[in-house]
Amino acid sequence: MAAKVRWLGHACFLITSPKGVKIIIDPWIKENPLCPVKIEEISEVDLVLVTHDHFDHAGDAAEIVKRTQAVLVAAPETAAKFQSQLGVPSEKVVFGGFGMNIGGTAIIKDINVIMTQALHSSETACPAGYIIRLEDGFTIYHAGDTGIFESMRLLGELYPLDLALLPIGGVFTMDSYQAARALKLLKPKRAIPMHYKTFPILEQSPDRFVELARKEAPEVEIVVLEPGEERAF
Repeated sequence: MAAKVRWLGHACFLITSPKGVKIIIDPWIKENPLCPVKIEEISEVDLVLVTHDHFDHAGDAAEIVKRTQAVLVAAPETAAKFQSQLGVPSEKVVFGGFGMNIGGTAIIKDINVIMTQALHSSETACPAGYIIRLEDGFTIYHAGDTGIFESMRLLGELYPLDLALLPIGGVFTMDSYQAARALKLLKPKRAIPMHYKTFPILEQSPDRFVELARKEAPEVEIVVLEPGEERAF
């Protein structure tokens, strides 16, 4: 079985591993204008990964964890907020309720989850990204909300990437030009653009990113998904 990646709009992705482990990243379903599914349809989840504590990334994480009994992966202060204010049981938070921090690795159901740095802001804790290594070694990088940074080069060297999920919207994250240049640092085999079109202030189309990526990193396959669309890798 191949890995499956489904984009639910903005920065939210649902990943199904070759052995059927379901991972949702930055679940923002209810008020996401691009999300084509209802939160009740997110019925089977094993891991919930939150990159940072902003409404459009963490908004529905607590509800999904409590309803599906998934394990929440988040930074310590964000994990503490989820427990004290949102009612997430400590046993459903990675590392016994402590959460994890940048540089840490959690192995859950044979999935390796590595928390990486991101350049952004957050209501609690530091913003982050994730490198996710599935059971067969297929490796995905979700950059979170971030600007470009030189250490992306090192991340690509440490964890050769099969797929990178990169924000392109500008204003709050990398724009298309920075994201295309990030491909030269990360050197993934494939990339999917995200975090665009959701709000009028953001870049509305992936076309500029696709064009720039062809110039900056022609060896990288760019996969553009529509909200709700799933692709097997």
